[in-house]
Amino acid sequence: MTRFQAPPNSKRWAFALTAIAAATAAVSAHAQAPAAKRAPRVEDKNAVTTVRAEDIAGRPERELRLQRDVEVVRDKLRVTSDAASFLNVEQELEAKGNVRMWRFGDYYTAEEVKLNMETGRGYMLQPTYQLELNNAQGKAQRINFLTEDEAQVVDGTYSTCQGPNPDWYLKARSLNLDQGRDVGTAGATVVYFKDVPFIGTPALSFSLSGARRSGWLPPTPSYSTKSGAELLVPYYFNIAPNRDLTLYPRYISRRGLQLGGLGRYIGETGAGNYYEGRTFLEYLPNDKAADRDRWQMHSVHTQALAKDWSYGWNLRAASDDNYPNDFSKTVSSSAERQLLKELRTDYRGEYWALTVRAQKYHVLQDPDSKTNKDLFVTRPYDRLPAINLHAARYDVGGFDWQVDSELTRFWHPDLLKGNRVVVVPQVSYPIIGPSYFVTPKVMLNASAYQLDAYGADQARSLQRAVPTFSLDSGLVFEREAKLAGRAITQTLEPRLFYVYTPYREQDAFPNFDTAPSTFNFAQIFSENRFVGSDRIGDANQVTAAVVSRFLESSGAERLRLAFGQRFYFADQRVQIDKSTPVNSSRSDMLLAATGRISDSWGVDSAVQYNPSTSKVTTSNMTLQYSPGAYKVVNAGYRYVRDSFKNADLSTQWPISARWFGVGRVSYSLRDHKVLESVVGVEYNCDCWVFRTGAQRFVTTANKTSTQFFFQLELNGLSKFGIGNPLEVLKNSIPGYRRVNEGIR
Repeated sequence: MTRFQAPPNSKRWAFALTAIAAATAAVSAHAQAPAAKRAPRVEDKNAVTTVRAEDIAGRPERELRLQRDVEVVRDKLRVTSDAASFLNVEQELEAKGNVRMWRFGDYYTAEEVKLNMETGRGYMLQPTYQLELNNAQGKAQRINFLTEDEAQVVDGTYSTCQGPNPDWYLKARSLNLDQGRDVGTAGATVVYFKDVPFIGTPALSFSLSGARRSGWLPPTPSYSTKSGAELLVPYYFNIAPNRDLTLYPRYISRRGLQLGGLGRYIGETGAGNYYEGRTFLEYLPNDKAADRDRWQMHSVHTQALAKDWSYGWNLRAASDDNYPNDFSKTVSSSAERQLLKELRTDYRGEYWALTVRAQKYHVLQDPDSKTNKDLFVTRPYDRLPAINLHAARYDVGGFDWQVDSELTRFWHPDLLKGNRVVVVPQVSYPIIGPSYFVTPKVMLNASAYQLDAYGADQARSLQRAVPTFSLDSGLVFEREAKLAGRAITQTLEPRLFYVYTPYREQDAFPNFDTAPSTFNFAQIFSENRFVGSDRIGDANQVTAAVVSRFLESSGAERLRLAFGQRFYFADQRVQIDKSTPVNSSRSDMLLAATGRISDSWGVDSAVQYNPSTSKVTTSNMTLQYSPGAYKVVNAGYRYVRDSFKNADLSTQWPISARWFGVGRVSYSLRDHKVLESVVGVEYNCDCWVFRTGAQRFVTTANKTSTQFFFQLELNGLSKFGIGNPLEVLKNSIPGYRRVNEGIR
């Protein structure tokens, strides 16, 4: 074997065919998915070309004729063939017979290739390719290299399936791939599955790198018992790298044509500060079922105006009370009844923060609230506006201090209106040691009201000042132990929290925004048992609690056990409702356990127990078993006395090597009815996934909706089918994972 080094080439050449791997990803999800990543193509323009062959003839300065076991190597390009010729002056390479070519991890075969290495022009006959990006492969009749960056693929195929007979592939009569402009265009294109054509398009345009690009997204048909058949046909506008807009007409067989849009943006202001926003609109003119126009809107924006100064809004509204239950796709969205409209601005200093906001609520009543008063949603007070100032300093001569103040105008169309000023200064002196802490604190809640005339009452002013003293203390003990066979550090952390607040008569004060706090571990270590500033609870009490944590050597918390109870030395006289006085000597007991017991088992539980009645007041228990990938079982139980008692079971579990079962059922043990259920199966065949199933959920107290879904996902290309099963399964089953996770 002999070898010969040709003169270096000053220009690079590129095979635009490589970019086809990213083209199909843009067909379906370019609006959401980031571009596929690969190692950057770095080419040495001064690299020499080395040729090897069993027989080399010709003149090196003009033409070389190569025979038998030919190999041409230049930088990261390698070509082998039975025979080849290289024209030095024209910089042309022509190879025939068993051509093999490797380029930046991509692999090609062909009967013949001809390439001008100066201009990048050339062709390849009867090629096949295997691309490093997305593990794609395909074949074609011919590839025409038009420039260094642009290529035309004639009668080409593409698939992410491996093997000579892929389960799916797309075939286009002509593909024009411009790597320089990151644009791919195609003529008539047909997608085949199991050699059967099932979808086609007369033209196609896409991004070669998988970057976002304007164009039609795949249509999404769906069906539900509430609205009948639906067809969603979205169009995506890639306005800028940090801005996009999706417009979608949706035809609903029982209602008509709905128009919608979603705009998103993210970026920086001129001062270099961050901002983001999202606006969603839907409009259905002349709903055939309701005989009126229907719409909803949700807009969120946050932006920095200058250093430490920002503003934003959160605006939500809907045309009527029935909109959530008529158009929602989940239980949570159908239950949203208090729609907030808020405009706010924030300014921060080194030791203080100022917030000014205006809030107004749009309340949507459940259609059954006229006959069932328990379903009626009370309209909250509007804040027009609310001004909050927070200032704090820590470790000032050993003291910590802070001041919280608020000025609010409360407005309601049917109830008493007025202004409220609240100032709450507090000072504490933390004493902290290696295994203990003691923190005494004093605070004062001073409030003033200016109330408007209401009914027979005239306008009037009210004032109130309530002091509070608290003493927080705790110890920390540690020992070495084991949990599920692992060496861990176990802590024992007893804590005592004493609060004294004298009684002040507050029946004359209005209630604008105050309610009893939820009794939990966060609340029992707070000075006030109410949320809001209209009631300051009298207190002479101590909270006793103990927490035990199990810590790994890395410091990660494996498990936490907690127990707590509050003891009262005097009756609690201040109440929201005077008809329910509280005169117990002790509170309910709180017990909690949360964490990962082992690599497979996780638990999250909390129980509120009344020792006086020997009854459970509330309980929340969730158990998760996840022994491996795509194996998860969740069992949950939620109970609130005299309110609800629900059981929940969900799972994703392999049925066989390729089949996976998914399901969820949420059941009301009190009302004896199913609140939400999901059942389905998935089939993973490496380069494609099939999903099918159904979901049923409650939209109102007496109505339900059932929607069906099935989907064929071709990895690296698109998703076809009815409904959106991935969204349903992700929202319904904690711990759910896509069976083709990690594949674009």
